[in-house]
Amino acid sequence: MKTLLLTAGDTDTAARLLREGSLVGIPTETVYGLGADGTNGQAVEKIFKAKGRPQDNPLILHIPDAGWLERCCRDIPAEAGILAERFWPGPLTMILKRREEIPDAVTAGLDTVGVRCPAHPVCREIIRAADVPVAAPSGNLSGRPSPTTAAHMMRDMDGRIDAVVDGGPCQVGVESSIVDLTCSPPVLLRPGGIPLESLRAVLGEVLVDPAVEGQADPGAAPRAPGMKYRHYAPRAPLTLVCGRGEDTAAYIAAHAPEKCGVLCFREFADCFPGRQVVSLGGENEPEEQARRLFDALRAFDDTDVGEIWAQSPQEQGVGRAVVNRLNRASGFHVIRV
Repeated sequence: MKTLLLTAGDTDTAARLLREGSLVGIPTETVYGLGADGTNGQAVEKIFKAKGRPQDNPLILHIPDAGWLERCCRDIPAEAGILAERFWPGPLTMILKRREEIPDAVTAGLDTVGVRCPAHPVCREIIRAADVPVAAPSGNLSGRPSPTTAAHMMRDMDGRIDAVVDGGPCQVGVESSIVDLTCSPPVLLRPGGIPLESLRAVLGEVLVDPAVEGQADPGAAPRAPGMKYRHYAPRAPLTLVCGRGEDTAAYIAAHAPEKCGVLCFREFADCFPGRQVVSLGGENEPEEQARRLFDALRAFDDTDVGEIWAQSPQEQGVGRAVVNRLNRASGFHVIRV
């Protein structure tokens, strides 16, 4: 299979391919997604094969506006409208009761489905032109760092899918926040581009699923993407060091072997002589950390480092999502200092 690299102006071609049951890499504001017609179970099954994704890991449906919720969901609570009004288009996924028309391949057999309206205008234009909700996980090989450029996605998916639409670099850089609205109070299943603090400001009480900060029960079926399996991992094993910036920098400088990789805050980039250093951004700039994270992890794959040590951001705002991704990238190999 030859994978076409389409421009942002090729939305009609991308939409046609989706309607025909093909797989298309689509740009969003979070990461690039691997899209299929979310009403076509056979097309959706191709996503799992292309990614090597476990079949029990549910997908998210992407829609162009909140008016499409009725096409995908039933028994929609008032909170969904409130969140859509405040955060859509944007990096927020809502877990709602699914309609029977949504294939089991999308939901991993669950009676719920995740839905979001992405902020990237090209993505919404493609969905409107296709006139179907688009099921799309991140467009990487399963377990690898998510793609935030078309080049990242072509590296993982060239020859595996039909096309990738180049919509430029992603502006958020980590996946959407996922909040379950089928329970009361709502539960955050995955931190992402909308901070927990912002959700609580709108909804009041929002609980946090234990899998956000630790390893999920290996025997339990995941209720949303990113809850169960190791994700976002570079090829070299990663050790995450948590604590104040000065303390984590000192610990890594004292313990990380020479010629290893170090993912650090900009302020400490000169603290690791003899190592291959990649900056995560400023220590107090969580939005920049999110934008840089996956590109930084992929950068180490172009080196010969045998291991990577990383400074951990603080779990506040979007930083909570960055920490979540680093925890999973490290397989929860975490040192606290």
